[in-house]
Amino acid sequence: MTQVLLARLRVAAAWTICAGIGCSFVAQADEIKIGVVDTERVLAESAPAIRALRKIEKEFLPRDQEIKKMATQAKALQDLLEKDGKTMPEADRRGKERDLATLNREYQRAQRQMREDLSLRQNDEVATLQLSATKAIQGIAETEKYDLILPLRDLVYRSQRMDITEKVIKALADK
Repeated sequence: MTQVLLARLRVAAAWTICAGIGCSFVAQADEIKIGVVDTERVLAESAPAIRALRKIEKEFLPRDQEIKKMATQAKALQDLLEKDGKTMPEADRRGKERDLATLNREYQRAQRQMREDLSLRQNDEVATLQLSATKAIQGIAETEKYDLILPLRDLVYRSQRMDITEKVIKALADK
């Protein structure tokens, strides 16, 4: 009977130890601080993002205006050919058609080149902004003692109190 009692005491002690370990894990889990960031919103709404967008628009405005001017010229030439093409001399009509074809090629080339350059510029600005955002997030994480910060786009659910997007946007605005 003493062996049965001793075995029961061992089992009870083991359960007590396991319960104590489990409680300490729960206590530690309660102390974990997790945050989420809507990085797309940071890249769209933060002050540096807005400044970068304005800077790019200003930088590409002259080229855009030149491309629009080429489109207007091509449209005017097309309209002229449609209106007067049948009545003008054959040599003049062919010359205008060649001019229109050349203008259309130049227009398409300029448009393609501007899209490529714009894409490269936007990628450069986004990379710079991502670096700044990452530093801001790390600063917030260190200051407010976060253990983990996740991007919002991959989450199925999150509590609004975990969202630090506004803090990141404000931190970027202060720079």
